[in-house]
Amino acid sequence: MPPWLADRWWDLGKVVCFYTMTGLFSLRTTGSQHVPRSGPLLVLSNHQTFLDPVLVGLAIPRYIRWVARQTLHKNRWLSRLIDSLRAIPIDHRGFSREGLQATLNALDEGACVGMFPEGERTHTGELEPFKPGIALLIKRTKAPILPAGIAGGYTAFSRHRKFPRFAPLFLPATGATIAVSVGKPIDPTKYEKMSREEMLEDLRLAVRTEMARAEKLRRKRRARAASFPSPPEAGGEGKNTQRSPSPSPSNPRTASILSPRPPSAISPRSTSRPRPPSRFS
Repeated sequence: MPPWLADRWWDLGKVVCFYTMTGLFSLRTTGSQHVPRSGPLLVLSNHQTFLDPVLVGLAIPRYIRWVARQTLHKNRWLSRLIDSLRAIPIDHRGFSREGLQATLNALDEGACVGMFPEGERTHTGELEPFKPGIALLIKRTKAPILPAGIAGGYTAFSRHRKFPRFAPLFLPATGATIAVSVGKPIDPTKYEKMSREEMLEDLRLAVRTEMARAEKLRRKRRARAASFPSPPEAGGEGKNTQRSPSPSPSNPRTASILSPRPPSAISPRSTSRPRPPSRFS
């Protein structure tokens, strides 16, 4: 496929995947401002689900050539799709000489190459150790390294599920919402004097940091509303149920006014009107 046609095919697929992933998984992305718009670039991301190349591709505004295992070419239709996206085939057991050279050639041409250093999808949802072949690649390239992290993909469509678990944007959020975070580029000269173990651990830390940011970015369930006060008792609606304060014994005047008087202390009052004095008395 000619390069210009492959780019248009990528653009069309990106539009379709954007609305699909956003609508079905409430996808959120961040960090696109960190992506260099030109020049060679090596993208490293964690691997949670079969959809990861699509998810990371939506977060990075560039054409990505993914490194894909040769075993994925067993399916005829999947093989055609991978070839149309200009993927780089490698041996599933690690970097072969041909796969390593093909990846270096793509970077030398100024391409953006994407990889999953874990080598396969995670079994538990946690970030697994990186394959040692990535260290050899970084030692031989001068391309900036771009860490990316995915959160929620394992819950949505792990390797243990036959069908994905959806989290539609128009429904309340579930645990299957997905987010992708892209970090700042790392200068590969940082690893020139590091051992392989130190390099791999530092790269894992960079990817794990983006995974934590993506987890915070995910669409979460809203907290439940506070419980309303219980309704008033029957017959007490509309009345003031607050008790009046009892008279304080320290104030005898208030106590004498508020306290009820005994009946003997109340003088009887006549209810009849007094007669006027008689003229003949």
